[in-house]
Amino acid sequence: MTGFVTIAYAVTDIPDDLNSFATQQDNVYYWADGSTMARTGWVSRQEMPLDKVPPKVQGAVLAAENASFYSDPGVSPSGFLRAVRAAVTGGETQGGSTITQQYVKNAYLNQDRTLSRKFTEILLALKLDNRTSKEQILQDYLNTSWFGRGTYGIQRASQAYYGKDVSQLNASEGAFLASLLKGAGLFDPTLSKENHDRAVERWSWILDRMVETGQLSKAERATYTTFPEPSSQSLAGMPGAQTGYLVELAKQYTIKAGHINEKEFDLGGYQIYTTFDPARMTALTAAVQAAQKDFDAEKRPDTDKYAKIGAASIAPDGRLLAVYGGPDYLKQGFNESNATTIPAGTAFTPLVYAAALEDGVLRTRGKARTPVSPSSPYDGNDQVTVQTPEGPYWDRSGKVVKGRNDGGRNWGQVTLRQAVADSINTPMLQLGLDVGLDRVESYAERSGLLGASLGPRIPTFALGENSTPSAIRMATAYQTFAADGMHTDPYSVRSVTRGGAAVPLDGPKPTRAMSAKTARAVTDALRATLTEGSAKTAAKAHPGAAGKTGTTAANAAGWFVASTEQESTAVVVYRMSLTDLIPLPLTGLGGDPQGTPGSTRAVDLWADYIKAVK
Repeated sequence: MTGFVTIAYAVTDIPDDLNSFATQQDNVYYWADGSTMARTGWVSRQEMPLDKVPPKVQGAVLAAENASFYSDPGVSPSGFLRAVRAAVTGGETQGGSTITQQYVKNAYLNQDRTLSRKFTEILLALKLDNRTSKEQILQDYLNTSWFGRGTYGIQRASQAYYGKDVSQLNASEGAFLASLLKGAGLFDPTLSKENHDRAVERWSWILDRMVETGQLSKAERATYTTFPEPSSQSLAGMPGAQTGYLVELAKQYTIKAGHINEKEFDLGGYQIYTTFDPARMTALTAAVQAAQKDFDAEKRPDTDKYAKIGAASIAPDGRLLAVYGGPDYLKQGFNESNATTIPAGTAFTPLVYAAALEDGVLRTRGKARTPVSPSSPYDGNDQVTVQTPEGPYWDRSGKVVKGRNDGGRNWGQVTLRQAVADSINTPMLQLGLDVGLDRVESYAERSGLLGASLGPRIPTFALGENSTPSAIRMATAYQTFAADGMHTDPYSVRSVTRGGAAVPLDGPKPTRAMSAKTARAVTDALRATLTEGSAKTAAKAHPGAAGKTGTTAANAAGWFVASTEQESTAVVVYRMSLTDLIPLPLTGLGGDPQGTPGSTRAVDLWADYIKAVK
């Protein structure tokens, strides 16, 4: 028999490949308040170095499963002899398994209860114990064991049952998790009263056993008299609905800011702590869904099925607080809050105003630039010819370009401040040419809009007709005004860890986009929009808010972007088929014969949202 065992040991090699679940991990995403938001990956597991597992939690596992772990050869000698005897005589295998054997079975073998599998397990355990440190074996065991609730590994188990990292567990909580190794389906106390009774009994036994094995003093054991009830909530599952859009934004930010290869990221093990506020997400989603009810009338036009709403809310330091990306990420991956397909319209004009206040205007070629102020007068009438220093502006078809106001209204002479507040197009169209569209473009980019979303520098550029920034980027541009001219790029992740260690991120840094004086003047005009201008219906939603409506010449989109002390929020209502990504007119949306402007819908939505979170 000795010769048989010797030969078997010699020819048994430790496999190069572990079972797939033993290497695959999931990525876990957290809300800004630290609660679990979602996980991605088909295996719910995250590795944790042994030194991050408290010694008394390790001790609980050893006391429960294998007290002689650090002194045994990887197998139970009596169990080893029984297994050998069974292999030679054809009898049944008996006896428990050591931690090393359990790890070998989990990581390298299948779960078949056959003599050959058991014998192979023993030989591999002996060989592994010979080649690998006890600490490494215990670490691997803790990282691959099944704990129920869809989790592998003690880190994910700690999160699933107690909502915290394993490093934060005490001996009592560790004793409960150790009880799950005997059979999670029998010891998860939330599943049944019988389970609860079994869990309490085994938890108490493990704590007593820890005293016997020297892992716990009698005095500390005496302090653990109350069973540490785990949460009844397991971890969130695969992200769908709104959560999927948040996960995708956070993933892309993490990969870029952390300089992580996407293939490496998809191997899992990352804990991503996002900036998203669950209360604001709930409020924004509810506001959008309330607005969308109007789109679902029985007699709606066929094109209403293409009605969409994108929305984003950003904190003063650039943190993304909430976004509305679409109806369900698993059904529509297209993120309506991050799309660069819809014209910004006149929501873009505060950037023109900022550029003019900052750099002045040039009306005569070769002369010095002339400063302008909020009180500078401009022609607010409809059909005003756009002028260059050389005369009228002619388009490529040979026609003189003229500005048009909403409804064809003639406003007479107005100040620039009033032009912004009342969303009067013709002064802003002319102002864009006066200040220089190249300078407007520069301030737009410095305030957070992406260059790729900005259109050609033709007169209607000043009215946002050919620029398609996302709701996220429009919100961050207005936040620049609210922050006295300091711009911080939007970000969706506060920190990332893997294996208990921080992953360095290249976080955004504030930069000055314009002077504080200019930013405050723009904010003053935007505040007037709510008190006396185009968005005064929302004034009571948050006194002191500063915002701007936005319309387009083709009625393809309705915007409202506004700032409060806590956040800047952009809302866009539009129609677009995702097949060809061509914007469609909003006329008749919801079967409304009066043709409620999309910007009015956006204002009302913002008001509902901001009242819910202020």
